[in-house]
Amino acid sequence: MTTAAPHITKPEEDFLGKYESKNPIMRMFLRRFFETLHRLIPADVHQALEVGSGEGFSTQHLRTFLPQAELAASDVTPALVELTRQRNPSVQCSVESIFDLQRPGNSVDLVFALEVLEHLDRPADALRELARVTRKWAIISVPNEPLWRVMNFMRGKYVAGWGNTPGHINHWTPWGFRRFVSQSFVVRTRKQPTPWTMLLLEKR
Repeated sequence: MTTAAPHITKPEEDFLGKYESKNPIMRMFLRRFFETLHRLIPADVHQALEVGSGEGFSTQHLRTFLPQAELAASDVTPALVELTRQRNPSVQCSVESIFDLQRPGNSVDLVFALEVLEHLDRPADALRELARVTRKWAIISVPNEPLWRVMNFMRGKYVAGWGNTPGHINHWTPWGFRRFVSQSFVVRTRKQPTPWTMLLLEKR
């Protein structure tokens, strides 16, 4: 484990507004995101962990997708963990950093990191920690660049930053992200629900 102080850029995205948006286009994108996520989940999952659960909206979907599995969720921000817990009373929730997960190695069958790595200043360290805790599987999603920024720019969002969402400090094309994760995982399936890249990964 590295001893350098970890840094997680605080996102300025309106996650509450996104997940509860009445905008039909946003709702369509999110529906496709979660439909794709559901199809990627392997059958042999008994213990799963979501890292970076935020307000717990994605956790609600995962609880539905994995009704028989033991699901845990964590985030580095205590207030967000409390929101996750309130929305998901049956899920074990805890405060921990993706750089230093307080769990034994090989302790879950599947680890999720959904819209997390783009915010980290040391994504490779986070990737290795995800690989440490999973026995076999990971599902990771990140914005599909440059499509993400183009779509933001076209709808008049973050124009001064050329469409870059504040808090996003890593920008991967689908092919670049595949190369990045290959240091710790084998890519089994790649999906691209607009405007994201989503990978089902198997631990090396």
